Amino acid sequence: MKIIKSISYKVSMITLLCLGLLLTSCETTELDLSDNPNQLSRDQSDPDLFLNSIQVDFGKTVERFGAIAAQVVRIDNMNGRDYQNVYAPTDFNDVWSGSYQSTGEVFEDQNLHNQTFSGILADVRALEPLTLEEELYQHLAMSQVLEAYIIVTLVDFFGDVPYSEALQGSSNLNPSVDDGASIYEAALSLLDDAIINFDKDSSAEPNLDLFYNKDWDKWIKAANTLKMKIYLQRRLVDSEAINRFNEIVTDGNYIQNSSEDFQFSWGTNAIQPDNRHPRYANNYEADGADEYMSNWLMNLMSESDDPRIRYYYYRQSNVVPGAEAAPNEETLNCSLESPPQHYIDGGFTFCYLNKGYWGRDHGDDDGIPPDGFLRTTFGVYPAAGRFDDSSFEGTSQGDGAQGAGITPVLLSSWVDFMIAEVAMEEMNTTAARTSLSNGLTKSIAKVGTFGALDPSGDLSFEPDGTAINSFIADRLAIFDAAVTMDDKMDVIAEQYWIALFGNGIDAYNFYRRTGFPTTLQPNIEPFPATGNFIRSFPYPADLTTNNSSVDPKPDVNQKVFWDNNPDSPAFPIAN
Repeated sequence: MKIIKSISYKVSMITLLCLGLLLTSCETTELDLSDNPNQLSRDQSDPDLFLNSIQVDFGKTVERFGAIAAQVVRIDNMNGRDYQNVYAPTDFNDVWSGSYQSTGEVFEDQNLHNQTFSGILADVRALEPLTLEEELYQHLAMSQVLEAYIIVTLVDFFGDVPYSEALQGSSNLNPSVDDGASIYEAALSLLDDAIINFDKDSSAEPNLDLFYNKDWDKWIKAANTLKMKIYLQRRLVDSEAINRFNEIVTDGNYIQNSSEDFQFSWGTNAIQPDNRHPRYANNYEADGADEYMSNWLMNLMSESDDPRIRYYYYRQSNVVPGAEAAPNEETLNCSLESPPQHYIDGGFTFCYLNKGYWGRDHGDDDGIPPDGFLRTTFGVYPAAGRFDDSSFEGTSQGDGAQGAGITPVLLSSWVDFMIAEVAMEEMNTTAARTSLSNGLTKSIAKVGTFGALDPSGDLSFEPDGTAINSFIADRLAIFDAAVTMDDKMDVIAEQYWIALFGNGIDAYNFYRRTGFPTTLQPNIEPFPATGNFIRSFPYPADLTTNNSSVDPKPDVNQKVFWDNNPDSPAFPIAN
């Protein structure tokens, strides 16, 4: 990561909202920057600007968290053979500053393409007294939901983190960490308060709502759905968690259809600032795609004729060396190599796939050959690239939907998979099957709406209703034929993984919570050379360097509070 320039925090936010998103008009205030260019005084503060900043930083921070989590669970490609060292503490400085405090810096990052990070929690703290003073209860409620999601995610990634003592400025420069369980409780309290505040009469509504366009009933459903997620994540250590989860399901006031989906929408502006989907901005460039797709996920979808595959991936070539084409050491050197023995023993695909799906195996950290216009890249969902109409052309800036995609946060299809997990825990396979069917149906329907975003795509290649119905029926038949509960959980987990494409946070949590799916491609380097699977990530370097109360973690084997499963590799997590 390289710091390329320093800018004023609030000025950058005003620029980002007013010039970048182009979703609504904004009013700026005169800023006296003579004292501290990164700090607004109360009389200069605009609640709408704070809320706008919180929303935009939330989208960027969730996108980054989701990308890292997706890599370790094979939804995306992980470039590193050793779990202990694949992620350095400095890799998390961006999400740390994005979550906590403004740094005023622009980071050049492979997943966020020169995005500016501010500080969600710092802005929430500054916003709260303004909302109470001016009776702006919906402003406050929105910020409470976003804060709850962020602090839960910080716990899920790092374990115990500063919270109750954080953001106190010079009065406490070394805040101690809070127990993750207490932060979860704080998140639930925030959500309860938010639900109350959404229903209050306010002096004014927010100028801009990037999620639900000021539909407060949908915000309440999102808050309840986030509570469901929290209960599910701590069910291993909370005997009442499933009961609390089911109470919300019975009440019915949660996200149940795509019109209620909780997601962040990106724009099409390429410069000053670049507000396109980061996956688009990073891969639809003059020098071709920068990221590799996961061979495991592409193979799973290709082999099953998954109707979402042409939306998720765009193939720049119709042949892959070693598959339809002769091996080529220059563009795909592993096409001349033999699979490692544990891949052969487990029957895992290695190096290359058929039909032009050109990606990488889990943990492949080979150098980068001249394949930027050959490798498979992100498609029209969710990154708003190209729909794969078998044109097999190299991509460039401006192709497809120009980056106006989404970062999914909580989708209705995901909720059905959450319900399926609970049903399996209760040994109710009939209810789990119904939820599996519902989740598949909703996921495929939502993804299918993205094809029309690509004006150049030949949509005659879209799957028809017969193909979609056949695919769903086949998945349900496999579920029915599965003899053991573990086999049935593999079916649910694989389809949950596919639905989660675009944000791997819940997959990472599910994997540590359940150990499924057991079908994941292992790391190229066999255990024990890989080290144990990452049970939590290293503390960010900025935290341990600047805070004398927090020491670096000894390794990635430290479990978060809700993970009481056995250590890897005894626990059925593939290394």
